Amino acid sequence: MLGDAEKAAVAEVLESPMLVHGPRADTFEADFADYIGGGHAVTVANCTAALHLAYFQLGLGAGDEVIVPAQTHAATAHAVEFTGARPVFVDAEPDTGNIDIELIEDAIGPNTRALSVVHYLGMPVDMERIMALAHEYDLFVVEDAALAIGTRLDGVHAGLLGDCGTFSFYPVKHMTTAEGGMFVSRHSAVAEKAKRQKAFGLDRTVAERTMPGIYDVTMLGFNYRMNEIQAAIGIEQLKRVDGFLAQRQTNFAALSAALADIDGVRMLTSSNGRFESSHYCLAIVLTGALAGKRPEIVAQLKAAGVGSSVYYPGPVPALSYYRNKYGLDPEDFPVATTLSKQSIALPVGPHLEPDDMHIIAETLKKAIRNVR
Repeated sequence: MLGDAEKAAVAEVLESPMLVHGPRADTFEADFADYIGGGHAVTVANCTAALHLAYFQLGLGAGDEVIVPAQTHAATAHAVEFTGARPVFVDAEPDTGNIDIELIEDAIGPNTRALSVVHYLGMPVDMERIMALAHEYDLFVVEDAALAIGTRLDGVHAGLLGDCGTFSFYPVKHMTTAEGGMFVSRHSAVAEKAKRQKAFGLDRTVAERTMPGIYDVTMLGFNYRMNEIQAAIGIEQLKRVDGFLAQRQTNFAALSAALADIDGVRMLTSSNGRFESSHYCLAIVLTGALAGKRPEIVAQLKAAGVGSSVYYPGPVPALSYYRNKYGLDPEDFPVATTLSKQSIALPVGPHLEPDDMHIIAETLKKAIRNVR
């Protein structure tokens, strides 16, 4: 949801002499760190770039392994692959879709260097248990918080619970910069290294140079910077994000209540006293006689003007690249496979109101009646 403030901010950048290397990216970083309650923030081109930096700064390479949730976007695993390391997949837990913490220890081997945690659909992982495992096995923890702006555990924002966190500002996320992302870390040295590596590994920024064009390259790096237009949008979006989150929570509660006790439908959820979800969407899982009816139900929702989506088309081990390269069997990840095949994500975004949730619920109920 972009408004007049974002448009004015973009126009101001276009009138300025700097479209990149300017002050707005620095401001956005400071504002974002303040919003999530601490740490060090680094603007990047997108969340995948942030994930890549998270592993690249560790120096991962061939022979190293990273524990990765089976139920996630391919980018979570791709970031590991980019370094030459191997992702080792772990199945999901059925209630939230998050990585099954009970299965992680069996997946840890002598070459495991890091642990990837995805807050699936914004539902917080129990990071207290994750960090206990990480400390026991000396693992670096990366939080993929692409859908988790507003996600908290015991009041601590996602991204600040592990060693670093990554956020996405893709248009359909909780806030947007049109395209873009953020790398955050509790550790100043980790954030500083990522800041250098996102910009070719240069030893000084444009603002830090005493003479234009004079710098040294002290490490291998990339061109993962965020431009000033994106940062300007992000500064304004961040001012509105609490309102966006409040509307999502209201809509989620309304839709949850309207869908309660439907035979053959269960909802994924993890919000309670300790766990605060960002309510990215409301995911239902079709069970029993409805388990194979998703195509028909989605088609009827679409015909009635109700949007929906699927997260994700399959567990990552079922995607051709990973299945073929590592000889993986999707049946070894039964929960993730079930969620991928039988879930429907319903919208609760701030462009909607509770009355819209009633329409969505009634349309879904009618579709279910039609396919039974």
